[in-house]
Amino acid sequence: MGKVLLVSMPFGALNRPALGLSQLKAELARHSVHCEIRYFAFLFAEFLGSDDYQWIQSDLPYTAFAGDWCFTESLYGPRSEEDQRYVADFFCGTWQRNRTDVQRLLRIRSLVEPFLERCMSEIDWRDYAIVGFTSTFEQNIASLSLAKRIKSSYPDIRIVFGGANWENEMGMELHRQFTFVDYACSGEAEFSFLKLVKHILKNKDKTGLIQSGIAGVVHRDGEKSVTGGHTELVTDMDTLVVPDFSDYFEQLNTSTVACDVLPNILIESSRGCWWGAKSHCTFCGLNGHSMAFRSKSAGRLLNEMDSQVERWRTDQIELVDNILDMHYFKNVLPILAESDRAYHLFYETKANLSRKQVELLSRAGVERIQPGIESLSDHVLKLIGKGTSALQNIQLLKWCKEYGVRVDWNLLYGFPGETVEDYQQQLELLASIRFLEPPGTCGPLRLDRFSPYFNNPESFGLKNLRPMRAYSFLYPVNAQSMSQIAYYFDFDYEQDVDPRGFAAEVIDYVDDWNKHLDIGTLKGVVKPDGQLVLIDTRNQTGMLTFALDGLERKVYEYCDQVHSLQAIIRHLGQHAEVIDETSVKAFLDSLMANQLMVTDGTRYLSLALGVKSNHAKATMVVKDIREISCEVV
Repeated sequence: MGKVLLVSMPFGALNRPALGLSQLKAELARHSVHCEIRYFAFLFAEFLGSDDYQWIQSDLPYTAFAGDWCFTESLYGPRSEEDQRYVADFFCGTWQRNRTDVQRLLRIRSLVEPFLERCMSEIDWRDYAIVGFTSTFEQNIASLSLAKRIKSSYPDIRIVFGGANWENEMGMELHRQFTFVDYACSGEAEFSFLKLVKHILKNKDKTGLIQSGIAGVVHRDGEKSVTGGHTELVTDMDTLVVPDFSDYFEQLNTSTVACDVLPNILIESSRGCWWGAKSHCTFCGLNGHSMAFRSKSAGRLLNEMDSQVERWRTDQIELVDNILDMHYFKNVLPILAESDRAYHLFYETKANLSRKQVELLSRAGVERIQPGIESLSDHVLKLIGKGTSALQNIQLLKWCKEYGVRVDWNLLYGFPGETVEDYQQQLELLASIRFLEPPGTCGPLRLDRFSPYFNNPESFGLKNLRPMRAYSFLYPVNAQSMSQIAYYFDFDYEQDVDPRGFAAEVIDYVDDWNKHLDIGTLKGVVKPDGQLVLIDTRNQTGMLTFALDGLERKVYEYCDQVHSLQAIIRHLGQHAEVIDETSVKAFLDSLMANQLMVTDGTRYLSLALGVKSNHAKATMVVKDIREISCEVV
């Protein structure tokens, strides 16, 4: 009865271990507490088949919470009227799915009961004193369903919940509603969960009562849910033990769905967000408890990468940080770039990276990034506090295309304060950059708990915040309790606006872009005679070439990075005796007319791939810049 079992339920990702559970297991082992992790997601994927599991996890709209809904009958019993309303919404209402999808969803739901029965029979639950569940995204109802069965059959087992769905007030209310849950851990749990486990094992706790309370833990005092206060944060990331992924790989390797899964190692190099600590993006609900940024030292991070890759025999590494520590450009990425490591890395970054930094990411094995590009409108980017510009975002897309770094990005609409003009400008920019990586989608603003929009809606022109509609099908509670449980919220605007109307053309354009990926490109080649030739195959009428030399070439190469007109004039002054600003402006206008360059009205960015700034002096003095000409091949 001294053992701990940690559980990851559907619909957890199949291609990655549960990092939090793996961290806790290693921490408990350091204190001689036996802990195991069970990935019941593999079992359910075997019941359904990989295709159905991935379909419900990845292909359905997150607003439907279809994965959670599949388990509601097992948790609450039959609720035929509610279920009929949900299916109606799923089919012809809110989520507009077809009949085939409805039948597929109902088939999945029909397998929930035999799946849970199998979960109960596969484990001798009497071996464990504590069973803990992680709950993120659509894992909550499945986890509660199994937890309820365990508690009913083995009342002495202490049930503990944690994860993003149980943070702060959400965890408090869920604990209050589901009395078979003994404890809830909110936020970082390395300290709180260890203290809780020691308390239970030492006192052989039969009542679930902690008289003094533990920071970060919700417990029961009679019928009341009581919190021990905010959890203690890890201040020195190097003190964290290396996560133990052994349970994940053992269960993956024995699963019948293993052939469909390419596993990723998860590594956490930092917590918090250094940008959010300066300027909290208005729609971001991450880091609900603390934005404080902390990161691992270079030595610790590199050693952890090496040891995990060697142990688990996979070089696919996903860094789970909210944002890349910029110091790593000096003390981590150069080492990875110069070593013989062949890691395949993913990182979240900011979008205002330099060309040298993008090149270094590529050489270091960072094959994919998520840079937080959500708009190509300077006005919108300022509204939401991103600290970047539209041209910087495009600049990053261009450099990533050159260096083979994939970019995950999306366009969002519906930010309070945006205008029709914001989307007209974005539409023009999109037409010029269609040869770059497309946005994954163009979707509406999502209002998340803990975001500035949520905390101060009136100051942003938002009103009538209420839990997203799908929650009403998941939790049979009153409105006040629902508002505490929900993480996603619907809302109205103070002004009578239709944001989709603003963005309609951009939405259609992005949809068409993803359906019809262009094969053309725009690139620059320097000829032996010193001419810079721009080769444009983006159109369907043939290949266009544009020949630039002298100061024309200087202008185009200088604007590989975003520069203002005055900066361009100053730069040209290093290469010519007389510079005519009117002629320079006319040349820039001709570049934009041919979609070879983009502007925000005051600054300019060249679009062609492979064109780098060249600061060598021109071989001849040019006093004027002519209108650009092109040749159709």
